Amino acid sequence: MNWKLMIGSFGGVGILLSGCTQHDVRKPLNIVLINLDDAGNGDFSFKGAVGYQTPHIDRLAAEGMSMTNFYAVQPISGASRAGLMTGCYPNRIGFAYAPNPDSPIGINDKEETIAELLKKRGYATAIFGKWHLGDAEQFLPLQHGFDEYYGLPYSNDMWPHHPQYKFPDLPLIEGNKVIGYNTDQTRLTTDYTTHAMDFIRRKAGEKQPFFLYLAHSMPHVPLAVSDKFKGKSSQGLYGDVMMELDWSVGEVMKVLQDMGVEENTLVILTSDNGPWANYGNHAGSSGGLREAKATTFNGGMRVPCLFYWKGNIEPGSVCNDLMSNIDIFPTLVELADAPQPELRIDGLSMVPVLKGENRHPIRESLCLYYHKNSLEAVTDGDYKLIFPHKYVSYETQLPGTDGQPGELSKQEVVECELYDLRRDPGERVNVISQYPEIVEKLQKIADDCRKDLGDDLTGNPGKNRREPGRMNKR
Repeated sequence: MNWKLMIGSFGGVGILLSGCTQHDVRKPLNIVLINLDDAGNGDFSFKGAVGYQTPHIDRLAAEGMSMTNFYAVQPISGASRAGLMTGCYPNRIGFAYAPNPDSPIGINDKEETIAELLKKRGYATAIFGKWHLGDAEQFLPLQHGFDEYYGLPYSNDMWPHHPQYKFPDLPLIEGNKVIGYNTDQTRLTTDYTTHAMDFIRRKAGEKQPFFLYLAHSMPHVPLAVSDKFKGKSSQGLYGDVMMELDWSVGEVMKVLQDMGVEENTLVILTSDNGPWANYGNHAGSSGGLREAKATTFNGGMRVPCLFYWKGNIEPGSVCNDLMSNIDIFPTLVELADAPQPELRIDGLSMVPVLKGENRHPIRESLCLYYHKNSLEAVTDGDYKLIFPHKYVSYETQLPGTDGQPGELSKQEVVECELYDLRRDPGERVNVISQYPEIVEKLQKIADDCRKDLGDDLTGNPGKNRREPGRMNKR
């Protein structure tokens, strides 16, 4: 792990601690998990974004830990969120793609979410924002460990105003009840934030530990922003949206401070996948990584991730170790001293990383799947081996503008490619002929993964996949 000192936008210079302040194990840790939608590695001012500032998110980086080698488990929202909530490769639990409205498939009742395990430890649980693990009532959050829910059951573009496809009316749900359709999306970020702040105030006032999952619908298209930030950036609507998301983070942090629980709260900020690049000026930045959302290249899967825990995580720390959003599940379970899940998961606890105690990388490899069950690549964090597969490319056509998507081209990896991610995170120079021993090592990891989880590209069904949830017959 590499450490460096960063300048905090709120707290001045962060002082490196000689050791982590010990969290009071008798007092359960509060948890705030903020998951953005389609935000890229280059979308924050501390990462080089131009035309707008994100001071509150920058503060999380300056006074917490930034993970530079962090992957969403899949490059698409539904599957990524299934992995985040269960700690499993989505294909292990039968989950793929981003489920459409009225999908007969969703999260299985037998799978345990973070919320379900934390509830067993006495936590109050809430999600405000996008769910996307199935929209039938049996799949909604209140049936999977959450006490409160307000938001959209799937992506905000799955509505009648989509520029390409036909969708039904988009429901806004509170609890299990639809309270409206095709809501004014300029309200979403503010409404989610208001619900989040109210939840924190209530539970902190009751001195009950809480798990808040703030799952923003933005900056996924269609972009929408409140009057508070409309026209405020010099990067158009996308910059306005990012400024409002940053405002949301600031409001959450302020209420934690006001309620006196900041030092006993872990705040995590990440994104479900990379930017949707063919939307051009309505899309984010991958920070120079190859391709984007819906591909297993780094632009689709390497995402921002910040951890902030005042007095326990060294300010300005940077972790370059390989990690994934499936590792958040076991991390939170360990920190909360919650029961372990009954079924096998794939995530690994990052607690030693957060405390600065690890001497060797916790995660030795990550298998990069997409589509129904296609193993397209594998990485050990330093190198990435890409297997032959077809994909859609954003890099050969002009992107769209002002909410209209551009054309995608169909491309193919014909032979295996190897990239040295230490020197070439943008995956531009194929070095497969130079490192036969690395190729052999990664092939062995892939073969073991295929035996376990299967691989449609090689016709392997796998031995340890589980069934998704299926809609009950009426």
